[in-house]
Amino acid sequence: MENNINQQQTVAPAAYVYSPDQLLQSWLGHRRITRRLIEAFPEDKLFSYSVGGMRPFAEMVKEIISMGGPGVRGVVTNNWTPIAGLDHHTGKIAASTKAELLQLWDDATNEIITYWPQISLERFQENVLAFGQYEGVANSILQYIIDNEIHHRAQGYVYLRSLGIEPPAFYDRS
Repeated sequence: MENNINQQQTVAPAAYVYSPDQLLQSWLGHRRITRRLIEAFPEDKLFSYSVGGMRPFAEMVKEIISMGGPGVRGVVTNNWTPIAGLDHHTGKIAASTKAELLQLWDDATNEIITYWPQISLERFQENVLAFGQYEGVANSILQYIIDNEIHHRAQGYVYLRSLGIEPPAFYDRS
C-alpha cells in the first residue's frame, strides 16, 4: 500500500498568488494612477516643489521611468544597465515640461508591455543581478520596482495635499 501512495504522488507546480498577466495588469493599474498624479501637478510645481528636503516629484518620476522599462527588459534579456548608468542618475532624462515627462512615462509603459510577455514562468523564479548590484529572484526585483513606484507616488500625494490640491483616488486603477 505504501508503494502505491508514493507512486501516486506528483510534484505540484510552483504556487503563485498572481499569474504573470494579473501582476502586469495590477502594475499597469498603479501606473495609470501615477500618471494621473503627474497630470494633477501644476506645471510650475512639478519640477521645483519639495517638502522636507525631498526631491521634486518630477525627479522621483524620472527614477520610476528609468527603472520600470529597463527592469523588465533586464529580466528578459539579462542585460542590465548598472544602477549608476540609469537615466535618472546620469541626467539623461531631460524632460523639463509636464508633457515631455508624460511622454516618457508612456514610452516606459509601452516598454513594460512589450517585454513582459517574454518573461517565462520559470524566469520569475530565477536569480538575477539587477542593475549590477541587486541580487534576488526576478519576481522580487520586479516587485521592488513596483513598490518603489508606489512609494514615490505616495510622496507625490503628500506634495499635492500640501499644495491644497486633491490628488486622484488611490484606489481607482482605471
